[in-house]
Amino acid sequence: MASNNQMLAGAAAIAVVFLPVLASAVVHPVGDASGWTLGFDYTAWSESKQFRVGDALVFNYNKANHNVVEVTGPDFKACNNTRGLGAWSSGSDVVELEKPGRRWFICAVGKHCQMGMKLNVTILAADAPSPAPAPALWTAPPPSSHHKSRRPFVSKW
Repeated sequence: MASNNQMLAGAAAIAVVFLPVLASAVVHPVGDASGWTLGFDYTAWSESKQFRVGDALVFNYNKANHNVVEVTGPDFKACNNTRGLGAWSSGSDVVELEKPGRRWFICAVGKHCQMGMKLNVTILAADAPSPAPAPALWTAPPPSSHHKSRRPFVSKW
């Protein structure tokens, strides 16, 4: 039988291994201060964020006017909620991002989805490296009148 000290040491080792992943989880208020509402660009919002397994989305909205329905990709594109994968209507809904992949959410009230109240997120694995920033575009310097050749100078050193 393991002693209490050995069990404590084992628990501490496990905590050290998993704590960075747990501590890095992010809660994303959908739409930031605007919340889940009409007239907000959720495409731009989601493209400005990085979602990872363990993170959560929080949909804050007036429950008398909106809801949240998770749908498939084709239903997202068509704003069709007849085969919803999940639905929330509390006005302050937390959706855990439990596995990598894509998830699609719409407001199924009236024509809200058609009016842009829809969100698509891509979830990365918790340990996935951050995507590299887009490389800067290189532009050639303007031609100079004192150079006879357009070949770049190459040092042999």
